[in-house]
Order: sequence, then structure tokens, then C-alpha cells
Amino acid sequence: MKVAVISESAARRSGYWLIVVVLAMLAGLPLAVWLDISDLSGNTLRRQARDMSSLISSIRSYYSTNVVGRVLAAHASGATEGTVVSHNYANIPGAIPLPATLSLELGDVIKEQQANITYRFVSDLPFKSRASHELDDFEKKALAALRANAQQTLNDLTRVGLTDTLRFITPVVMGQACVACHNTHPESPKTDWKLGDVRGIQEVIIRQPYASNVFAFKYLLCYFLFVAVIGISFIVLQRQQTRAIHSANKDLEAANEFLASVSMKISRYLSPQIYKSIFSGQKDVVVHTERKRLTIFFSDIKDFTATTERLQPEALTEMLNEYLTEMSNIALEHGGTVDKFIGDAMLVFFGDPETKGPEEDAKACLRMAVDMQRRLGELKDRWRRNGTEEPFVVRMGVNSGYCNVGNFGSNDRMDYTIIGAEANLAARLQSIAQGGEIVISYETYALVNEIVDAHPLPPITMKGIQREIVPYAVDGLTLGANHKSRVLSEHLSGLDLHLDMSRLEPADRLRVRTALKEAIAALDETLPETAGS
Repeated sequence: MKVAVISESAARRSGYWLIVVVLAMLAGLPLAVWLDISDLSGNTLRRQARDMSSLISSIRSYYSTNVVGRVLAAHASGATEGTVVSHNYANIPGAIPLPATLSLELGDVIKEQQANITYRFVSDLPFKSRASHELDDFEKKALAALRANAQQTLNDLTRVGLTDTLRFITPVVMGQACVACHNTHPESPKTDWKLGDVRGIQEVIIRQPYASNVFAFKYLLCYFLFVAVIGISFIVLQRQQTRAIHSANKDLEAANEFLASVSMKISRYLSPQIYKSIFSGQKDVVVHTERKRLTIFFSDIKDFTATTERLQPEALTEMLNEYLTEMSNIALEHGGTVDKFIGDAMLVFFGDPETKGPEEDAKACLRMAVDMQRRLGELKDRWRRNGTEEPFVVRMGVNSGYCNVGNFGSNDRMDYTIIGAEANLAARLQSIAQGGEIVISYETYALVNEIVDAHPLPPITMKGIQREIVPYAVDGLTLGANHKSRVLSEHLSGLDLHLDMSRLEPADRLRVRTALKEAIAALDETLPETAGS
């Protein structure tokens, strides 16, 4: 069992990235606001300058047409008395100014009333009695551009410190009354004006402190401040959470180590299949059983009590533990569920919690039994070299049938095992087996007859089972049509024979034949002496 632990380094990296993202967002908001304000300020100034220029142009046009035009029309009709139109109107009683003079003086009035607005009505061709106008580079270029194309307007936005300055220029176009006046006026520097000519420029200059636009976004600034406070608070909380996660990770790591240690200890008391099914959640730890078709294996050490008297307890314990360990490993390799150890006996079954079908389960069980006898022969050879004169001789029984399998016991203490007469039959078959022999029931033989070479034994009866049982002694496994693996085992006082034909190399077969012939010759030599005695 393992509790998921949040990676400390991953949490730290996530925290750093989160801080960077939040700071980037907080830093990006003022920049976005600044760009928006800059764009808004420029557009506002352009709109304001355009409106003012249009207004002044409309006033001058109206004055030129409906005031000056009417006066000049009266003069043209022969009226000699009346209002005089003159650029020097201030020195003539009852005179009115020319439209250009009105525009010039209107600029002075606007400047007095609006300190941040300048209105200029200038030309590079003023009347001779007027002072020449000083035009800067922008105005000169604008005048040249407008004379080339009078259908456009020009503007220039500059920013000095926190003040925006917009210069908006429109053309002063000669109308019909203007052409007539200028072409006949004695002080006009040019007398060949045509309708639509650009005489000069009308310029509106507006200065506006940038701060005024910034404070126009007071609600947005308040919102930004609020978001900044929230962002900083979030970062602080995130850092606190990171520290909490770091502390929790340490606790979880300690808990994981403890649980891993406990689960590892528990696994030593359970079959791996049961351990896996419980800790993966496939099985509930409740009292519950099912009736299933299983193949049951039961093994026991022959004359174990007598063996315990011959061996020291330490040597016996070491040998028994090694034997059970090796047999358990073989059982697990073949997919068997190790039910329990009963002293020197061992109970294994196939078919639960995992099964490949009754036939495959039975074949796996038989292969396991043969591999156990083979491994036991290797162990006995080593035990003899270590000084044990008569190592373990094991009998094995295999049976197939229906049993109750599951959790037996109480809610406080239960055991995963099998119960049924078929399990008892496997133990009975083991009891009738000779040392080193594997005895199977007819039910098992019917499932594995394709891979086994076996001969029947005398029928037996058993309490709790009505039918007569026909046991089969396993001679070996069939590897092919004409090739069988024979395992011959005989274990008597003075005899320890274990012959596994499948493991013999062709070059060793002659050596085995020679050894067996010498053994038979030795037996023949002693027979008369034994008979005479």
C-alpha cells in the first residue's frame, strides 16, 4: 500500500512559475493601461482640434459670405455710404474686419480664454502692411503639401514629459469673395488668385497634461490596485501552501515508509495473488466464499518425525525453511496460490483468484509438481555434500474438483483457504504415494492425459466421497509424440535414486547406464550371501 506523495520539487517549480505569471500579469496591466491612455489621449486631442478647426472655419465662412460678402456686394451695386470692410477696421469708425483679420484676432481671444489652446491663421503671403508670419518647418511642409493636395489635413503629436501637444492644420482656401478682394486690394502681394487656391493654413495647437488622462481612469486604477492586492495575497497564500505541502510531504513520506514496511511484512503471510487482489481493491476483506472448480496440490515429507530425531534442530530448521522457500517459488512461477504450510506439509491450489480454465490449471499444477521433485533432487544432492545422510523425501498428491474457496472466519480474524472433500482427497492421494512419487486422481488425469505418462494404482475409498477413487502414479511428462520426460525416484534405507530423463545430456547417458549396471552387479553379488544368511 502506498499513499501518493506530491513531488516537492514539482510543487516548488509550480510555485515559482505561478509567481512569475502573476507578476507578469500585474506588470502587464499598467503597460496595457498606459498604451490605451496614450492612444486615447492622441485620439481625443485630434478630435478636439478637428472640431475646433471646423468650428472656426464655419464661423469664418459664415462671416465671409453673410457679412463681408453682403457689404462688398452693396458696394459693388453702387452704394458708397455704409460699412467699410478693412484689415485696419479699428482705425475706421463703423468698419468691420476682413475674414482673415477676424481669424487672426479670434486666435488671440481663444488664447486668452484657453491657456492650453493656440490658434494660428498664417500665410507666407501676408498683406504688405502686415508683419510677415514666422513659419516653422512643420508649417512650411504642411503648406507645401496642402497646395499640392488641398483635400487633406495634417497633424503632429509630440510628448514632452507628461504633456501631449497636438498640432492640427487645415488649408485656408480662397473663396469667390476672397479672390475678388485680394486680386483688387492694393496691399495684396498677389493679384492672380484663383478660386480654390490655398492662401495659408489654419492651425489649432492643443496642449494637454498626460496626468489628466491618467486620472480619468480612476476606477480602472482602483481596480488595478485591488487586483494587485489580490495577486500579492495569492502569492503569499501560495507560498504558505507550498510550505504546508512540503511539511505534508514529509509526513506522507514517513507514512509511506511505515505503510510500505507494514505491507511488506503482511505480504509474507499471504499468497502474492491474494496480497495483490486485496491491496488493488479487487477483493474485499469480508467473510465470503464461492464454490469453484480447483486443482489442489498437497505434499508432505515422508518420515519427517524420524528425520527430526536424526538432525539437530538448527540444521532441521534451515533445511525445512530452504525446502519450503524453494517449493513456494516454484508454485508462484506456475501461478499457484500457496494456501498454507502445515508443519512440513504444503497446500497449493490453482483456479482462484486467477484461473486459465480447469484444464490449464490442472496442467500447470502437474508441471509444478514435476518441477518440485526435480528441484528437490538438486537440493538433496547439496544437502548430502553438507553432511546430511538422509535428506527429505517428499510425497505429492493432486486432485481436481469443486471446493468452497474464500475468506473463512470472523469479522475480526479470517483466513483465505479452501474447504471441501476434494481438498481432503488430495491429502489422501499424497498419503498413498511412495517417496518421491506424484499421485493424481482420475479427475486430474482426465484433464492432463495429453501431457502425462502415468499408470493406475489400486482403487481406494474415502470417507465423505461415495465414489471409488482410481489413483494414477505419474511416471513423467510427455514432451512430444515419441519423447517422454521420465522421473524415477526410489528412496529406501541404503538407496537414494532420482533419475530425470529430461535433464540427462546424450553424452551422460552412457555414464548413467554404466553406473546402473555396476549397481545391479553389486546387488547380484550380495543376493546369495543374503539368501544364505
